[in-house]
Amino acid sequence: MTQNATRETPRDEEHEESPDEGPPAGDSSPRPRRARRLLKWTAAVLALLIIGAAGAGYVYYRQLNANIRKDALNLGDNKVAEPTPNAAGQTPLNILLIGSDARDSKENQQLGGARETFGSTPLADVQMLVHLSADRTNMSVISMPRDTLVEIPKCTDPDDGTVYPASDGRTMTNQSLGHGGPGCTVATWQELTGIHIDHFVMVDFAGVVAMADAVGGVPVCVDANIHSRDSQGHGSGLKMEKGTHPVKGEQALQWLRTRYGFEDGSDLARAQAQHMYMNSLVRQLRENATLSSPNRLRRLAERATEALTVDPGLDTVKKLYDLSSELRTVKPERITMTTMPNRYVGARVEPTEDAEKLFRLVREDIALDGRDAKPEKAREKPPSDPAAADADIAVQVRNGTLTDTLAAAPGRAGTISGTLKEKGFTSATADTVGAVSEKRTVVRYPSADLEGDARRVAKALGIPGGQVKRSTDVSGVTLVVGADWREGTRYEASEEDNTTPDSAKPLNGADETACMHVDPAYTW
Repeated sequence: MTQNATRETPRDEEHEESPDEGPPAGDSSPRPRRARRLLKWTAAVLALLIIGAAGAGYVYYRQLNANIRKDALNLGDNKVAEPTPNAAGQTPLNILLIGSDARDSKENQQLGGARETFGSTPLADVQMLVHLSADRTNMSVISMPRDTLVEIPKCTDPDDGTVYPASDGRTMTNQSLGHGGPGCTVATWQELTGIHIDHFVMVDFAGVVAMADAVGGVPVCVDANIHSRDSQGHGSGLKMEKGTHPVKGEQALQWLRTRYGFEDGSDLARAQAQHMYMNSLVRQLRENATLSSPNRLRRLAERATEALTVDPGLDTVKKLYDLSSELRTVKPERITMTTMPNRYVGARVEPTEDAEKLFRLVREDIALDGRDAKPEKAREKPPSDPAAADADIAVQVRNGTLTDTLAAAPGRAGTISGTLKEKGFTSATADTVGAVSEKRTVVRYPSADLEGDARRVAKALGIPGGQVKRSTDVSGVTLVVGADWREGTRYEASEEDNTTPDSAKPLNGADETACMHVDPAYTW
């Protein structure tokens, strides 16, 4: 293998089998751990799919039920409302897959290495949201990089009442697991995305290799010979010839861990390799080509359940089986894998405007593969508390027309509050604080008793119901005049762009041509 100087991204770099080098200079974030980048989410999805494949003959085993650990679904205070049913009364299903780097057992320690981290607070180093459409025809997956800067909300452990305060500013999303458990990771996702999460599935290191062995190999592709190892010990050790080859056992584990040698050596490149593996795995499982042995299925189901922690809604094999049955209705060509669009902030990343677009598509149940018919207008649930009289509705209006390229349009808060007063909302006031940045005009409300008031304000101005949001960031009904309404007093709802942004690097589940590009510095 040729070794030469390669461009290192400003992300955390791990030495898969070498000591920790410490964080980048000037970075005050906690030191990242090394040698732990397994594809834990693969084990989680494997568990769901394979338990389903095991068939009814195994799903009622008490032993399997006893293996499954459970934890509270959401430890936060900000509960996101469930999505509105479609015309057929169906609702989508959102499942958060969490990969923990816990080194709390002998097996996890052996797989994870990094002795200095044994027994320390686990991190949610892999996070993927699986969205199953309301009509069960398509599935969308969003991966979030582990070092995404987010605001972790206050979380309360229901077992002992311990309160974990909200983070002081933004911090890495993988630290959310240490704030009481997976329920705080769920709360963090809901806070960031506005997406209601129905379930979580968390898996640790244990059982990954055994499950990879059980499926008999998953085809993956590289465009050149690769050896993920350099003279300083960087790399997973993966050694593979150019072309498509089935990987299983230790080699599958190496593929899922590989960063050095793929593309630019970043975690984003590794996510691409993980998505390729996952899509190929789903195709293999649907073909049922390797899961014909009852004994193999039994052993696999045992290992899968031992590796899982789930919310109470998935705490039996029967429930997992039912979920897997729903997931397996989606054909590979209707599965889309994506990575949350992001940009670097020093050595970390933050969501971009494209990320919010991706979140919106999921919130509105719009397929990321672009094959949906034009979505029907959602039937709005009537608010639990009807609107007050217009004159009694207190509305604060803010100027949100500031953008990266344009200064705020002057006087917008005053203009629109005046328009509201003319329409009978005599308690409308203009916020005198400086302008903020809001891409689309939105009406926010803090609690269910004000939803009716917020929707009444939106209707009076012609603002679509989808732009009325519940948020703990406001104390009353608040209208933010966005960059899409820089002039005039009549709101013109723009036609939505519902295409998946290229920056999300979408990969279709039926794409058998995907092949990882090998960095020439790691070829042989």
